[in-house]
Amino acid sequence: MPTQLQTRPASTTALGYAACALAGTLWGTGFYFGKIALTEMSVGHMVFYRFLFATLGMLPPILIKPRRPGLNRKEWGILLLASFLGIPVQFLLQFYGLSLTTVSHAALMVGTMPVILAVGATIFMHERLDWKGWLALAGSTAGVALITLSGTHGRTPHGPSLAGDMLVVLSLVLALGWVLLNRHLMYGHSALVVTAYGILSGMVMLTIWVALEDGPPPVHGISGRVWFALIASGLLCTAATTFLWNWGIHHVPASRAGVFLNIEPALGSILGVELLGDRLGPGAWLGGGLIIAAAIVLTTTGHTEPEVILE
Repeated sequence: MPTQLQTRPASTTALGYAACALAGTLWGTGFYFGKIALTEMSVGHMVFYRFLFATLGMLPPILIKPRRPGLNRKEWGILLLASFLGIPVQFLLQFYGLSLTTVSHAALMVGTMPVILAVGATIFMHERLDWKGWLALAGSTAGVALITLSGTHGRTPHGPSLAGDMLVVLSLVLALGWVLLNRHLMYGHSALVVTAYGILSGMVMLTIWVALEDGPPPVHGISGRVWFALIASGLLCTAATTFLWNWGIHHVPASRAGVFLNIEPALGSILGVELLGDRLGPGAWLGGGLIIAAAIVLTTTGHTEPEVILE
């Protein structure tokens, strides 16, 4: 299909920002629901059920309005690589990290994502960071150090741990590949196609992985509270957020959309403290503030992309 360059309407821009904001809000509940599910099942089984419900959530729009994906061989390769990095690898690593640390610490680690995106854009897309960007990068790094070195690491069985915090950060580095590859595909394909087929292919890979490592997932003996957490994780924190984010960044500059990623660490840490009884020491609060401030600087200053969309 031929592409044409056109000015982005103001209403579409507003909807794009709203989609990114809602995605960030829903993502902010992901670790909370994940921690609930981990009380009764392994990491592999929890992630499996999360994506099982996410896959079910993506079926209605595909069945109601069937469409061919329209991907060529190279694009299928890109989609499969993105799905592999973004689903089995990233999520298993991230939630194994969560099992070793607290919801609040894991959520604050997610605040490094805009900085990781900025570094990735510098390396892979040849964008250049100005002095504010490098200052923000240094501040974010200092924030991570403060969080991981503060508090009660290793003193309580259910407290934060350095290993858990670092595994969450490593999973975000891998997520960079998922973001950049999906963005490349959406220059020529709709957000629905990229999201739906990405989740479906990732679910196949995840099923094989979990079956070999953890065996069949449990069905009996799971409480209603955990089933609710799993369904919410799949439908709201995965299917809905992935579609909203993919649609949003297709209609607004990615450099501006990234600021809404800050909702996740802020809301996630609040849920951990208020609902799960997590405790954050002064160093962790200061570190979280540095991470979020760095993300805001990176996503609200400097050059932006042209205000155009590809249709």
